[in-house]
Amino acid sequence: MKKQILAALVISVFTVACTKSTTKKEQVENADGSVTTTTTTISETSPHIVDSAKVSQAKENVNEKLDEAGNKIDNAAKKAKDKIDATADKTKQDLNKAGQDIKSEANKVGKDIKSGAQEAGKDAKDAARKGAAKVEDAAKKLKEDLSK
Repeated sequence: MKKQILAALVISVFTVACTKSTTKKEQVENADGSVTTTTTTISETSPHIVDSAKVSQAKENVNEKLDEAGNKIDNAAKKAKDKIDATADKTKQDLNKAGQDIKSEANKVGKDIKSGAQEAGKDAKDAARKGAAKVEDAAKKLKEDLSK
């Protein structure tokens, strides 16, 4: 699209530059002695005036500059894409590491909870065993007292 616009601009500039304009002035002396001046301007565009070699050279120059600009744009876009891809890869790695860290910490917390529950269970068993022993001792004492 840019190439077409610039080509149209170049052609229009050469067309205007290659317009031939001729101005003629005629002075006629009237019978009463007055002078009448007539000015005529003739503009013509001739295909013989346009130097096709210059037009071709200008077109080639415009195309070269457009190609250079297009290449610069392509290179800038590629660099931007590469930076975005690198950033996305780093972000992905960081997220994976964070996920693994969270999983590791969750496992530690789970183990701590399990260990705490096991200790609480052991403590409850010990308390129940001690309580049962006291109940048995009390039952033995009661039996002895009753047998006396």
